[in-house]
Amino acid sequence: MSEPILTIVVPCYNEEEMLPYTVVELKGLIDEMVREGEISRQSKILFVDDGSKDDTWKMIYKETIKNEYVRGLKLARNVGHQNALLAGLFTAKDMSDCIISIDADLQDDIAVIKEFVRKFKEGYDIVYGVRNKRETDTFFKRSTAQVFYKMMKVMGVDLVYNHADFRLMSKRAVEKLERFKETNMFLRGVVPLIGFTTTSVYYDRKERLAGTTKYPLKKMLSFAFDGITSFSIQPIRFVLFVGLASFFGSLVFALYFLSLKIFGDTELGWTSLITSIWLIGGLQLIAVGLVGEYIGKIYKEVKHRPKYIIDIDAFNVPMSIHKSESDKEFSLEHRALLESN
Repeated sequence: MSEPILTIVVPCYNEEEMLPYTVVELKGLIDEMVREGEISRQSKILFVDDGSKDDTWKMIYKETIKNEYVRGLKLARNVGHQNALLAGLFTAKDMSDCIISIDADLQDDIAVIKEFVRKFKEGYDIVYGVRNKRETDTFFKRSTAQVFYKMMKVMGVDLVYNHADFRLMSKRAVEKLERFKETNMFLRGVVPLIGFTTTSVYYDRKERLAGTTKYPLKKMLSFAFDGITSFSIQPIRFVLFVGLASFFGSLVFALYFLSLKIFGDTELGWTSLITSIWLIGGLQLIAVGLVGEYIGKIYKEVKHRPKYIIDIDAFNVPMSIHKSESDKEFSLEHRALLESN
């Protein structure tokens, strides 16, 4: 395949400060790759607005009118990065040969996208973008990331080390991904399960040019916990192990206290008793909370609610009918917004 149709999917949440840079950089890359004959002129950049509260969608929508390569997808509400990414992948798959996902902050090096496409032409269905090093991260973020990857490996989860969501997937790989129906989708763990031919491209991560990160500590910890509980039952097994160890430990202490009673040395205080109560009580609460987390995930899964709802689809509508009376997808409010600018 000499000129595949490429779609670059870019999830966006409150990215009005960064978006002008992102559009210019990605459009320039697409232009260059088209001129060099590496991709088809039908290639697109699909910005997915994940329920932003600023002018992100307004900016995306304007670009879809004046830029032949830019398309937009507006979700009805904020559904999170992973679901916004899925919305873009599944929307783009029918009109693409391969799809690349990248964050709007462009900290992932877009220069390696050319290498992604070359690997795709060589026959790879999935190409992972992997960071060479994490020197741009703080010590805390770097160390916690390493702990996370090691923990996931111990639990039997197949993750690509130092890989986030910067990757290329072929059309058929995305079609297989769509068959995974779980609500709690952890893409970094699911994509390796597809099993097609894969390879990695290494790059150095850059600093964010504008705006602020959308993954503060709280979200990172929540994301890591979701990844662990979505792919492994090892935490529950660990709780079971702790419970068994505590039970057998209590038998040992019972024998110890019995021996004290037999030999008449029963001068014992309340410290050991209270400590034991707090220890066992804490373990029980942890166990109940952990089991509850898994039950909560089951509760979400069995309801089969949609992962996302598309409000406006400016990807599959041809440019020629954006201003047509037959274009029912776009509200009068959005059309008036464009005409006034």
